[in-house]
Amino acid sequence: MIELTDYELKQYFDKDIFKKISQAADSLGLECYVVGGYVRDIFLQRPSNDIDVVVVGSGITMAQTLGKMLGKGTHVSVFRNFGTAQVKYRDLEIEFVGARKESYSHDSRKPVVEDGTLEDDQNRRDFTINALAVCLNKDRFGELVDPFGGMEDMKERNIRTPLDPDVTFSDDPLRMMRCIRFATQLNFYVDDNTFESLCRNCERISIISKERIADELNKIILSPIPSKGFIDLERSGLLRLIFPELAALQGVETRNGKGHKDNFYHTLQVLDNISRNTNDLWLRWAALLHDIAKPATKRWEPKVGWTFHNHNFVGEKMIPSIFRRMKLPLNEKMKYVQKLVGLHMRPIVIADDVVTDSAVRRLLFEAGDDIDDLMTLCEADITSKNMERKRRFLENFQLVRRKLKDLEERDRIRNFQPPIDGKEIMETFGIGPSAQVGLLKSRIKDAILDGVIPNEHEAARIFMMQQATDMGLHPSKKENAKADID
Repeated sequence: MIELTDYELKQYFDKDIFKKISQAADSLGLECYVVGGYVRDIFLQRPSNDIDVVVVGSGITMAQTLGKMLGKGTHVSVFRNFGTAQVKYRDLEIEFVGARKESYSHDSRKPVVEDGTLEDDQNRRDFTINALAVCLNKDRFGELVDPFGGMEDMKERNIRTPLDPDVTFSDDPLRMMRCIRFATQLNFYVDDNTFESLCRNCERISIISKERIADELNKIILSPIPSKGFIDLERSGLLRLIFPELAALQGVETRNGKGHKDNFYHTLQVLDNISRNTNDLWLRWAALLHDIAKPATKRWEPKVGWTFHNHNFVGEKMIPSIFRRMKLPLNEKMKYVQKLVGLHMRPIVIADDVVTDSAVRRLLFEAGDDIDDLMTLCEADITSKNMERKRRFLENFQLVRRKLKDLEERDRIRNFQPPIDGKEIMETFGIGPSAQVGLLKSRIKDAILDGVIPNEHEAARIFMMQQATDMGLHPSKKENAKADID
């Protein structure tokens, strides 16, 4: 956070757009303030083009007046049902709303809204750091209005509600998710009283739509250190309500002196690891879900200890129901996450053994264009405290990466289709669709992946004829006649 004098803060608003808003407000005789995130982010030195303006009066009238002043290239959108308007000007989006006060019923987060003062409007804000306002009227231009100590909370890196947190969170339970999301994004801490209120009110999250919750979860996942948010979600009791499968990963069971690692904290470490290397939301989701089936597959085997056999395949099958319930997209993004979860053990198995060309070819064939993301996920998954084991795995992963590059350049395996298709097999042997056709296609594919033959049509055809003889298949008369002519 930076500290600014009154003069320095005023200079931040010494821009054409704020001068125009000031002129529009004064011409209408209305009090006008920039509020919330734009003001907060000035002190946190975070870039923002989204400007929220509160008008003590009609925000719609204010937006329409400003639109006329800005002229050509300005677009004004009016939302009369909500009493708001938006002005798009160059690369800026400016939201105007009349100052208001709100009251809530217990079973809805939709408030009853009345016209109010700036003080009323600041009272309804979720957190003190979002209740900051800067006046744009000429006689008070650049004056900071901070009734709840938001500036001090920013210095202390503190998330706190302006009013009683029980009222704030009960009125609009989405604010509980936003509380943890802001703390995660900004690397702040939730005030003790505020956090205790989160715990008391967590059951209220049930009235919030899954889409809203998913949106906040995505923002937590995209934060620099997302584990911080998930630990707070778990501590507050929210996680078991919004994401029970992830909450179920927590805990260590010990039997005969043998315990397994805590898969919840392991998963969060993998998520943090991968977040240092990618901002891809769905790759981060794959990291979060890679071990999601471990509770379902956990078994005690006396001679071995704790096992989680096939947790990758079971996890892959769990993902559609998780995405459906959480209102996440059921499209190629979901299939991408499924694919990475299903394959995430493969590179580890290869790296833990002799890295053969055949195993790497098969990995490349199955992963296709997602191979680099899969390798990034698997490298993030190495969280062993045994540094020698960790070093060996990471070195072997580098060997796998080099082999992947070499084999792709040489054999063109990524997303390959066998050079002989079912139609050619049926025409060659005069047969219709059958198990024999599928078997021949599979043998040709396996021969290429195992390096028995190159990925070329002529080599594949010779191999096919040899395999067909072993299966008792013979070329059709048409094929023999064609061979005679050739």
